[in-house]
Amino acid sequence: MHHLFELIEYTNRSIFLTGRAGTGKTTFLQNFVQKTAKKFAIVAPTGIAAINAGGITIHSMFGLPLTTFAPTAEFIDRNEAINIPNLLPHFKYRRDKLKLLRTLEILIIDEVSMLRCDVLDMMDLALRSARKSQQRFGGLQILFIGDLHQLPPVVKSESETILYSYYNSPFFFEAKALEGLSLLTVSLTKVYRQTDAVFLQMLNAIRDNDLQNINFDLLHSRYQPEFEPEEFYVHLVSHNYMADAINKQQLKALPGKSRIYRANIQGEFKPHLFPNEEELELKEGAQIMFIRNDKEEKRFYNGKLATVVELKDDEIKVLPQDETRELTIVREKWENKKYFIDQENNVAEDVIGSYEQFPFKLAWAVTIHKSQGLTFDKVIIDAGRSFTSGQVYVALSRCRTLEGIVLKSKIPANAIINDDRIHRFQQETDAGDQIAAIVAAEQYNYAGNKLLQKLNLQQLSAEAEEWEKAIGESAVLDSEEVMRVASEVAIQIKELEDVLEKFSNYLNQKLKLYTQTQEDWKAIEDKSKGAVNFFFKKMNENVFDVIKECYAETKGAKGLKGYNDVLKNFIDVTAAYLSSLKEAKLFDTVLYEGEMAKIITVVAKKPTHIISYQLFDEGKSPKEIAELRSITEGTVLGHLAKMAAVGVLDIHGLFTAEQIKLFEDRFRKQPFKTVTEWKNALPDSFDYNEIRILLNHFTYQFGKQASS
Repeated sequence: MHHLFELIEYTNRSIFLTGRAGTGKTTFLQNFVQKTAKKFAIVAPTGIAAINAGGITIHSMFGLPLTTFAPTAEFIDRNEAINIPNLLPHFKYRRDKLKLLRTLEILIIDEVSMLRCDVLDMMDLALRSARKSQQRFGGLQILFIGDLHQLPPVVKSESETILYSYYNSPFFFEAKALEGLSLLTVSLTKVYRQTDAVFLQMLNAIRDNDLQNINFDLLHSRYQPEFEPEEFYVHLVSHNYMADAINKQQLKALPGKSRIYRANIQGEFKPHLFPNEEELELKEGAQIMFIRNDKEEKRFYNGKLATVVELKDDEIKVLPQDETRELTIVREKWENKKYFIDQENNVAEDVIGSYEQFPFKLAWAVTIHKSQGLTFDKVIIDAGRSFTSGQVYVALSRCRTLEGIVLKSKIPANAIINDDRIHRFQQETDAGDQIAAIVAAEQYNYAGNKLLQKLNLQQLSAEAEEWEKAIGESAVLDSEEVMRVASEVAIQIKELEDVLEKFSNYLNQKLKLYTQTQEDWKAIEDKSKGAVNFFFKKMNENVFDVIKECYAETKGAKGLKGYNDVLKNFIDVTAAYLSSLKEAKLFDTVLYEGEMAKIITVVAKKPTHIISYQLFDEGKSPKEIAELRSITEGTVLGHLAKMAAVGVLDIHGLFTAEQIKLFEDRFRKQPFKTVTEWKNALPDSFDYNEIRILLNHFTYQFGKQASS
């Protein structure tokens, strides 16, 4: 594990991290993101996988179309697929998204077994476009995580013909983007879920499609078609309708009345992301399964079974399997996130929506697909002949022991479907025992390239050209004087580019020599410190200070909005460059030796909710503010709710007189405590964000009256 972390942290190699079920892939991911110094984002092919991994979906990250992609410039019927020329317009990202994609140092893709090859090729084109690089993925390092022997990508029947015209299979490794990329496969081998050697051997043989070493007699000793389950057996079935039917039947058979628990949804949280039922129906005595880990108190884990003991409004008591102590469970919150770059040029997360619900679901039956990653003590596998690739292995490997498995139908040899291409791909890219050697050989070159990327002036040079272009196009500016200043700035950047080329040659030669001799590291370090501080001083004095002065003279001037936007962007890019130099390191050594004060641009940063409020006060609608600020309308309403709480928001700009009167009358009669209670008491036309604004407004108004 230590060498694997070093491989990812100290090289730019793209890695496929795989391993059998229960080998700790998720644990490694959690540990890596806590330890890494790299700027990362986590994405996944599906909404549930993304929420569970603490990331976002691939499609929301890159704005990809949902149609099949054909990696060709030739004409393609748009009803069947999208080709390269038709895809490229999707990558006209807003400035904040471009900044994010350019700042990332590693992209982590979880549950990659479900990632289709054409989607990965679209990601490649998106990153090349955003990062202005023809390298694979725009030069970004990718960490793929998953098990190709588990559930495969979904290919709809209407997409098969066009997909297989360009790809040999739907698996991610067939992507054109991986051709020529020195991808390494690293396999985790120690299984933590099962300890029985005989059962493990059987699972490995099934995973590898090794029919000769599968003891079918032993496997089918678990065949009990008439078995009637006791408590805490889970049916693993192939389709949702089968699981739903079993759960509804078992719930109906329990005595007593059902209670419905509605999820509390705030902001942007679309149905395909819901981690649990929006309306959770429960009875006392119901068998449930936790769907997340209790990170704080470790009382339960994802997949742990329990029985409902008592149902209350805001809490539910359950008795976990094989325990005597009851647990009191309250609703938990799942967050929908959006990545952005903060003022310190770090990748940060903005919560754009939340989903509150109890962290368990009915669990007499679960689909094999949704059981991926879970662990059970007793399962009934009931899939008949409907097994698809990987399902046999996933289903059997959910259970800790062979004795805990009951088969409702026998598993024929032809149901154990595995693709030879998976084995061939992993064998060809296997890192084997070479990880430490690869790190030793590549870490110095990587450290040098990372430093040179920090010093790279390509984007600054492009911004200087845009400034000169904006000066030439302006009919208002005293262009002769401003053009003289802009030309001088361009010369300063060009001179630094010449210096950078010389330093680049020096550094590459010295690092190559050090790799062979391990001598004279201090000279490399001192020279690197000198370069970073020299570039910082020159850029700060000869470019940053100059363009800030120019902007101060024209800021707010009539007829110069377009020009000022270009110059302001140049300032922002330069500020980000200077901040980046302050972060520059050679391994763990910080190279910048000046004051570590924050780089201040000409415009002070206001709290985000204040900005939204000021735009609203100017007459813009929440929808217009959302589009202007590249945030969701729900986030804008959340900002306005904060302002309502301090009594400054004019709610008449958001609601009709009838809506305000209706809410005020209800508030006077019975001021409910929670937004959920208000939602249930009001007409469906009121959404959660609107209720929060009105609740905050009247709470402030009536509280003020009471105190006066």
